Formats: sequence, structure tokens, C-alpha cells
Amino acid sequence: MTAHAAPTFTVVHEVAGRMRLRSRRLYDPALDLAYLEALIGALPGVDEVRINRWGASVVVAHDGRPETRARVLNLLDHVPPDAYAPGNAGREEVSALTVTGQGLAAALTPFAPQTAAAPASWLMGAPTLLKGLHTLLYDGVKVEVLDAAAVGFSLLRRDYFTANAIVAMLGLGGYLEHWTEKRSDDLLKSLLRPAVEEVSVERDAREIRIPFDSLTVGDLVICGAGELLPVDGVVVDGDAALNQSSITGESLPVHVSEGDEVLSGAVIEDGRIKVAARAVGRETSMARIGRFLENSLRTRSASQKRSDELADKLVPVTFGLGLVLFVLTRDVSRAASVLTVDYSCAIKLASPVAVKSGMHTAGHCGVLLKGAQALDNLSRIDTIVFDKTGTLTRGDLAVTDVRPLDGMAPHALLALAAGAEEHYAHPVARAVVAESRRRGLPLPPISQVDFIVAHGVSAYVEGERVLVGSRHFLEDDEGVDCAPVRDEARALRREGKSILYVARSGRILGVIALRDELRPEAAEALAMLKERGITTIVMLTGDHRDTARSIADALGGIDEVHWELKPEDKAAIVRRLQESGHTLAFAGDGVNDAPALLSADVGICMPGGADLARDSAQVVLLEDDLRLLAVARDVADRTRLALRRTFQAAVGFNSAVLLAATLGRISPVVSAFLHNASTLCIVSYAAAACRRRPASADFLEAIKPSQEASHVRHP
Repeated sequence: MTAHAAPTFTVVHEVAGRMRLRSRRLYDPALDLAYLEALIGALPGVDEVRINRWGASVVVAHDGRPETRARVLNLLDHVPPDAYAPGNAGREEVSALTVTGQGLAAALTPFAPQTAAAPASWLMGAPTLLKGLHTLLYDGVKVEVLDAAAVGFSLLRRDYFTANAIVAMLGLGGYLEHWTEKRSDDLLKSLLRPAVEEVSVERDAREIRIPFDSLTVGDLVICGAGELLPVDGVVVDGDAALNQSSITGESLPVHVSEGDEVLSGAVIEDGRIKVAARAVGRETSMARIGRFLENSLRTRSASQKRSDELADKLVPVTFGLGLVLFVLTRDVSRAASVLTVDYSCAIKLASPVAVKSGMHTAGHCGVLLKGAQALDNLSRIDTIVFDKTGTLTRGDLAVTDVRPLDGMAPHALLALAAGAEEHYAHPVARAVVAESRRRGLPLPPISQVDFIVAHGVSAYVEGERVLVGSRHFLEDDEGVDCAPVRDEARALRREGKSILYVARSGRILGVIALRDELRPEAAEALAMLKERGITTIVMLTGDHRDTARSIADALGGIDEVHWELKPEDKAAIVRRLQESGHTLAFAGDGVNDAPALLSADVGICMPGGADLARDSAQVVLLEDDLRLLAVARDVADRTRLALRRTFQAAVGFNSAVLLAATLGRISPVVSAFLHNASTLCIVSYAAAACRRRPASADFLEAIKPSQEASHVRHP
């Protein structure tokens, strides 16, 4: 039987809204308790979770509903494999009771007889000594070895008060450090709880939108391109290409059709399916929640890793200096004073606290960061590439003109185009469908719909093939002669409008013009980014050259414009900029932006973006305002500055203490006190510095005076 399979959790005590469970599974060193705690805490109805590894217990406070209790028990009975991360064990939690007992024992040591103090002190120091020996044998010279050496030297010279005082201060320091780090984890976890979502279902032969929580087993859930599959179930109609990388790790899309089983968390890259739900409830979103938690709570940025590596290299220096001093002076007290000084504690603790606090601040300002590396990269970018539609513009296209040919009625052309594009998740399609509904037009029956990403739609109406899309799609790819509408289209483009071409049976029927308004804050946002060191701003669009240039001129601050692009063109431009030495972010919101979002150093998705875009991005804006990019940059810069200052403070202060200890000016107890006090001060500074909201976020008070708490919870 594997460690992952047994034993199960047993409820040992329960009152209304609170239960304590036990399991020997918690002794498994590979089980990431912080991750498991986060998974339980992300369940709806759960208020608080506490896990004690050595007590083998889990305490869960919840809303008292039977469904919540069942969810918790189900999760603990089926702990996901992701919760096991060998070699990723965190710092051991020190209980307040243990710290209090150690402090009392150290304070009473001078008044105790030698016959009682000696065995008690060796017993009290044994865990530190054993841990140091284990670390030395398996990991080399680390901070645990320094602690064990300092305690061991004091015990050997029968200085029991010093030995016990060092153990007590190590315990107190560990307790306060764990408390500080846990607070930063809890702040971050609060951003990761899933929000209530809506899904499309078929009821009474009609497609309607209902709250996610209203789903029941047997519901027919409808999902289209770019959407996240919200349930586990069986496909009953349609076919699609599913991206299941978040569940299985497989990067290639999987084709599913009628009769295939599908799992929640998969993203539909292409197609449209109807799924009979077999499992509903928020636990089906576990893969999605787990991905955010893993990125945000487990991963470290490259900068953090470099700081940790340098801190580890300083530990042997301290250890060697202590041994040399002992050999040269035979002064055990001086050697113990040196060995209580460690650079790595402050550096390794301040770094994750600063990063998590920064991520929490960004979240409450309206920016969700998926991991430490995203924050690190944001502070280094010099270029931002914008996809025009939905980022620099509102993405709310509106139909302005319907121009048919050969006496065809405008409403007939519009209804034909809307019928073909009714289920296409693209801003242009949504605008055409919305206009047809506003006019109350009945849509013709459509069959064999084929969505060609970034080009258009092909569908059949009464046996005739209808094409709706760009001029390039109809004329270059499908061979439709668009000359009859060329002058009309050119005139409309000069007005800054986008053009949609409509053809049937290989003959052009007319054009539909649409306009997309610029975001009112876009020009200000671009100026703010320039002030923050962004040297190059690039705009990409699938629009015609005239439309693209008109928008760029209106915005100002744009250094490059690329038009009439395909999705693969966008990713290619991103790679070209990277190869020329730029560190860049890409901002987009559509299904066809996913390749570019993945290619960029930082992928940024707008709040109304498709699920595939949100899944691909490292940064998700939670408020519909481009100025949040400048806010995110400020948070990233402040976090980087805090990390640099904490590193300098840790090295500077500990070097001073080390020098004083080397010269014999301070005792081991004073040295241990100064080291632990400096660590706590540095960690507290890291948390406080990174939790302050930047002044650039003041505009948020005007746009969301009472919505901040609800928005930051959206994943």
C-alpha cells in the first residue's frame, strides 16, 4: 500500500460547525501540509483550517452545512497527488506551548541544582542536536548545523543556561517566523477562493445561463471555444478539441465527441459540446484551484533562488569561522557566539513574505499574479505588446452600417451573418448577434458550423455555404471576389470602422461595418507605463492598416503598429522582440491570444478574457482598467526594492554581530538574541513594505467604492 493511499482520516471530535480529524497520513514527509490546508480552505463554506503534523490532526471550522462537511471529508479521503511534493517540506511549526515551556526552563536554569539542570538541559537540547546531525549527514552545512553546534558547545562546557537560552530563542524565533509567514500565506489564499460563476445549460429545449451553484447532476451543460469545462460528465452532442494540460499534464489537445467522458478544468480550444453532468459542485474545479495554489504558494522566482543560494553559501563561512576561533583561542563561549549568527534565516524568510505580501497587495488592487516569477518578471519588462481589441479598445463592438448588394434587404444580410456567428466566442460575432437581437430578427437554421480562428466562420444555410469574416479569409483563402464592395469598404475604414464581409455560395453579398471605442483611460495608462520605464509599446491587430493607424494616432505613445495579423503572427512578433533583447509583456483577452500570452515573459489577460486566455496568462486584471498595469509595475518594483533592502540589511547587521562575536564582545545568549531579533525585524519590514498600496492605485476608489472584496476573489 502506498503512502498516498492510506490510512484515511477519522473524525475524533465534532461540534456544530467544527470538527477535528486524525490520520497517520499526516506523518508522510512528502505531504505538503500548506498545500493541503489551502485546498481545504478553498472549499465553499470552510472558514478556517489548522493542521498539526505531529499531532496527526486537522481542525476544520465551517458553516455547519452537511454539504460542506461532506466536501471536506471527500477531499481528505481523496487527497490529490499534487498535494505530495517530495523534498518540499516546509519549516516545522513550533507550538506556543512548546515555546512557553522552553522559555520557563531557560529562566529557571540558574536556580536549579547541577544534578537536575544537566539532564534537563541535554534533554531540552536533544531535538536541536539531532536535527543538526541529520542535516549535516544528508544536506551538508546548513543553519541547523550552526544551531546544533552552538547548543552542543554550551552543553559540553556545562553552560546550561546559555544552551537552554539559545534553544528557547530558537523556538521563539521559529514560532514568530512561522506565524509571520503563515499570515502572508493566508492573505494570499484569500485571493484564490473561486467566485460564483455562470454556466450555459439546456433546459426545456432552450439555452439559458444559470449560477454555477445551481447546477445539478443530469444538467446538459453547453461549452464553446475558449471556455472552461465546469463539470465532470459525458459528451452527448457535438465535438471539440480539449486542452487538458491542467489535469493530465498533456500539452496536446484531445479530440472528444459524443459518448466520451470529460473532466472539469479542461479548456475547449475549438468546437462546441453539450455535456451531461455526472459530478457537480465546486470540488470539480479542484484542478483549477490547485494550479493557482501551486503557482502562488509553492514556486519561487529566479531572484529568490539566487538570494537563497547566496545565503546558503554564507553558512559554511560562519561554521568555519567558529571552528577556527575555537582551535585558535580554545574559547568555547566565543565560538558559540559566532555559531549563533546565520545569514540565511532572514534572507530565506523575508523573501517569500515580501513576495506573497506583494502578490496580496496586487490582488487587492485588482491584479491577480499567478506565482512569484510573474511578479519578478513584471519588474524587469521594458516592452509591452497590446492586442488591440478588448485591451486598448473596450472590445464592445457595435454594428454601425449594414451594406448589402443587389437589392438584398439589410436585415436579411444581418440575420444571415448573425445566424452563422451565433455561437462564435469573438467580439465581432457577439456584436453582430447583439444587433440582430436588438432588431428582433429571426435567425435562419444553421448547420455544419466551422470556426476558423482569427479569420471567420463557415456554415451551411439550406444547403448553401455561407462565409462571414475578413477580406483575407473570403478573397485569399476561399476565392470569393470582393471587388464589388471594395470602394464601400475603403470608405468605411477611413471612418475608423472594422469591416465584416458576408458571402453565400461563393458570391459576395455585402459588408457589415463595426466600431470599437477606445478605452477612456488607455492614453493615460500608456503614459503611466512610459513613466515607469517601459521603453517600447507595440499594438497588434487583425484589422486593416487604415483602421490600425487611425487608432494608434488617437492613442499616442505607441511605438510600433502591426496589422492584418493571424494568431501565429502575434506569437512570432513576440518571439522576434524577445530575440532582439526585449523583456516583454503581452496583453490580450481572446482565444487566439493564447500562443502570444504563453510566449511572452509576462502574459496579461483582461478581466473579460476567454477562459483559455485567462488560463494561459500569468497576470489577470480583475478590474476593467488599463491603469492597473502601472499599478502592477509599481507593486513589482516595490517588492524588488524590499527584497534588495532585506538582503542588504541581513548581510550588514549579521556581519556586525559576527564581528562582535569574533572579537569576544558579546556572549552566545546576546548573539542569539541579536540574530533572532534582526531576523524578525527584517521579516516584519518585508511584510509591511510590500503590503502598502501604491499611490498609483488611488483611482480605484472612484471606480469600485464597494466592490473590492468581491472582485479580488475571482480566479
